[in-house]
Parts: sequence; structure tokens; C-alpha cells
Amino acid sequence: MIISISNHKGGVGKTTSAINIGVGLKNEGKKVLLIDLDPQANLTQSLGVQNAGKTIYHAMKGDQLPVVPATVDVVPSSIDLAAIESELASKIARESVLKKLLTPHKDKYDYILIDCPPSLGILTINAFTASDEIFIPLQAEYLALSGLSKMMEIMELIRSELNPGLKIGGIFLTQFDSRRVLNRNILEGVKDQFPQEVFKSIIRENVSLAEAPISQRHIYDYSARSKGAEDYMALVTEIIKKHRKTRKQK
Repeated sequence: MIISISNHKGGVGKTTSAINIGVGLKNEGKKVLLIDLDPQANLTQSLGVQNAGKTIYHAMKGDQLPVVPATVDVVPSSIDLAAIESELASKIARESVLKKLLTPHKDKYDYILIDCPPSLGILTINAFTASDEIFIPLQAEYLALSGLSKMMEIMELIRSELNPGLKIGGIFLTQFDSRRVLNRNILEGVKDQFPQEVFKSIIRENVSLAEAPISQRHIYDYSARSKGAEDYMALVTEIIKKHRKTRKQK
């Protein structure tokens, strides 16, 4: 299962979600690969991967996929990746570069999670083309909700031209505070718009989630009893149950 974790709005907890969903899945006995597809390399840094040498940039330029063992297996990123859009401009089938890289690795892992950049450029298009599903972390505010329509447009374009099997695997609220009327209204609005896609699990606002990456630790190690750890583990459990149910229906 290849899953893109994506939202073209920054600051919604995308990288935090990729890390803690990935580690949570590993804690449940799943084989997991995390791919940092963001030139900011926040996932790489947050997991303490340093001096990796080869990165996803080199792989997309023609090298083999560099898998680094950390808390989970990681394909690291670097600022070099920011140049990839112009460097792939003349490449045939440039939208499918990542898909070709991942094909030999797909059967080695139960889950391959792609941390997408906060944009809808060639990197995100590559991620969507390679993925089975998209997970959308959504901050409970109006502008985040209004941006969903643009993501849907891109997803439908990818589905029609490059990856007909692509679907929304789930939407989950982050940085949620039930005391705020706006947060509650956004949650209800998302449920009305996407009744089948919204996860029941909600990631509440929790300072430990912001602190953990600073010490290069995931939330289960940094603060195992925090609301953040509790919420992400509930989300992981829901993800596993959802995919188990889908497999049975097939």
C-alpha cells in the first residue's frame, strides 16, 4: 500500500503525521518505508537522519532508491530536491519517475508513506501517480477547508490521466481544539462534504507533537502518554481496520 500524505497548505501537521503514522504502523508489526519528498527535509531531520549521502533527489535523477534504516526505513531528502522540477522538465514520463523507483520495493513493505511538499507541483504529481491512496491532514480552519477543492481537482486530473486507481484514503483533523466553535464547525463541514472519507480519530492540539521533532524523536518515544501519542495511535488502529475491511470486501 503506497499512501501520499498531502496538503498544499503548510503548517497542517503533514510531516508530523507521516512520522507518527509510520512509526505507529511499525509498532503494530507492519513493515514501513517513509519517503521524504519535501525539499525542506523536515521528516529526514526529525528522524535524526544525517549525512545520508544519497537522497530521493539522486534517485529521481537516475540512481537507486537510497533506503536508510532509522526508527523506520527512510528515503531521505535534501534541499537539492528543490531543483528537480526544472531538471525533469524535458524528461519523458516525468510524472512517473517515483512510481518506477518504488515498483521494486512495493512488495517489501506493508506501507510506503510519502511525505509530500506543501505544493501541487511535479513532486506531488509524482507522489499521486505512484500512490494507491491519499491521506489529507486538515487543520480545522476555514482556509484549510477551502483549499480542499484544489486538491480534488489535481487528484481527479491524476486519476483521469495517470493513475485511475487513486482514491482518497482518508481525511483527518489536526491541531483540533473542541472548545473552539470554528473547529467544531469545520469538522462538521468536512463530514458533510466527505462522509465516507473522514476518519473518526482526531489529532488534538498538543504541545508534545511540536516538541518531539526538536529532539529528533517520534511522539511515542518523546511522550508516550500524551494526547498526541494517544490520538495518532487511535488513527493508526483505524487505518489498519479500514484496510483490513477493504481487503475482505475484495
